[in-house]
Amino acid sequence: VLSEADKSNVKGIWSKACCHLEDYGAETLERLFFVYPQTKIYFPHFDLTHNSAQIRGHGKKVFLALHDAVNHIDDLSGALSRLSDLHAHNLRVDPVNFKLLSQCVLVVFGVHHPGALTPEVHASLDKFLCAVSTVLTSKYR
Repeated sequence: VLSEADKSNVKGIWSKACCHLEDYGAETLERLFFVYPQTKIYFPHFDLTHNSAQIRGHGKKVFLALHDAVNHIDDLSGALSRLSDLHAHNLRVDPVNFKLLSQCVLVVFGVHHPGALTPEVHASLDKFLCAVSTVLTSKYR
């Protein structure tokens, strides 16, 4: 459960990303595919080269969804219900991949905002991303 301090920390660090959603999203996906190459199986039709239009486009979608989740931090289930259905029923993404993606998101924030990603903010952002992952995997049950 996210505390009020967690919510404040997440909104604060996220405000630094809101103008860079496509860039951070693309970087996150590139890190995901490089560090966890098994995740590429969901994107056989994508050009997975650095900075490709498909990576940038999907990265932006991912970060727009996270942006929406931040904006609806008190109703993550409602905000992410459609995406949960999509990933569980249509795309059938292995739930472990959400945790892997979350780790890459944390790295991207650490690279771009090392001073702002204090231990407390890191813990709050990790809790938030875990909550998002939990919602996204809720329809698998």
